[in-house]
Amino acid sequence: MYELICRDGLARRGRMTTVHGVIETPVFMNVGTVGAIKGAVSTEDLENIGTQVELSNTYHLHVRTGDRLIKEMGGLHRFMSWNKPILTDSGGFQVFSLAGLRKIKEEGVSFQSHIDGHKIFMGPEESMQIQSNLGSTIAMAFDECAPYPSTREYMMNSVNRTTRWLVRSMNEMTRLNALEDTINREQLLFGINQGGVFEDIRIDHAKRISELDLPGYAIGGLAVGESHEQMYGILDVTVPHLPQDKPIYLMGVGTPANILESVERGVDFFDCVYPTRNGRHGHAYTAFGKLNLLNAKYEKDDRPIEEGCGCPACKRYSRAYVRHLLKAKEMLGLRLMVLHNLYYYNNLMADIRKAIEEGRYSEFKKETLAGFEAGNE
Repeated sequence: MYELICRDGLARRGRMTTVHGVIETPVFMNVGTVGAIKGAVSTEDLENIGTQVELSNTYHLHVRTGDRLIKEMGGLHRFMSWNKPILTDSGGFQVFSLAGLRKIKEEGVSFQSHIDGHKIFMGPEESMQIQSNLGSTIAMAFDECAPYPSTREYMMNSVNRTTRWLVRSMNEMTRLNALEDTINREQLLFGINQGGVFEDIRIDHAKRISELDLPGYAIGGLAVGESHEQMYGILDVTVPHLPQDKPIYLMGVGTPANILESVERGVDFFDCVYPTRNGRHGHAYTAFGKLNLLNAKYEKDDRPIEEGCGCPACKRYSRAYVRHLLKAKEMLGLRLMVLHNLYYYNNLMADIRKAIEEGRYSEFKKETLAGFEAGNE
């Protein structure tokens, strides 16, 4: 399923073959939480801007519309008319970040919906059932994303429970994939490494879950309040203890600089809401840093957001026009900004893959970071 094509230092150029197509890695997954990218971006748009993997969320699709209805409609791929891979997050992060009142027990978590307050219970089996109903290509194991900072004692207990939940997730997915009415009987499961900023806990957990021989592994619980230096330090010590013949996914990260640094440390998969969220607030990512198009200096700027960019916004519209749309609160402004940022991220990943293939990743990273620093507003 995962083929390591080449290395440049620790940076890896790989290829993952799935039932819904091939994923060239390193890859940035475009986040469509409820089966759509915020900003009126269509499935056709995603195809046109080079999206490889769409990421949707188990919790949000469960409380809105409902996974059972989506199963009746033929699964998430058919529902949103997307034929390429989809990864679904287990819902664990949302349970712990959005739910106000919650109670964690060995069985799972009882909490209230952030939409209407109704009571929900979710454990490993429930998460796997929801993700099976959605029929995603890759499902994530149910885990606890422990708060930052956490005490060592809390983190140890949390990680041990997450390991037990991973085994239950595996067993339930095996059961579901054997059922005749399961939409995607080749659904893959990724396990999640946790441990906060405790290096020894991270390493021990990486070793334990590696023994389970899963199709892929994620590193969770980072970018939740710790410094970038702490995050990179955890990657330095954790990645070497995860299987090197399987894809490694850094969850919820991040900025272009975060991605460049993490690729250098051996990470293959990324996702983050930054390009869409920041785009909707007028911030555009470019090779020369992040631009705030709401700034007055762009009022009469007839240039595209980024010279030479092939995205739908840059091929036709000026900074001045996009700024006008944003100021006028026209949906088209948000749409063009999101399309530009996702195109930028997807194109950055293509450039990263090429640099690794050509054995010049370190030089590429330095040049790209220097470009960011020169132009950031």
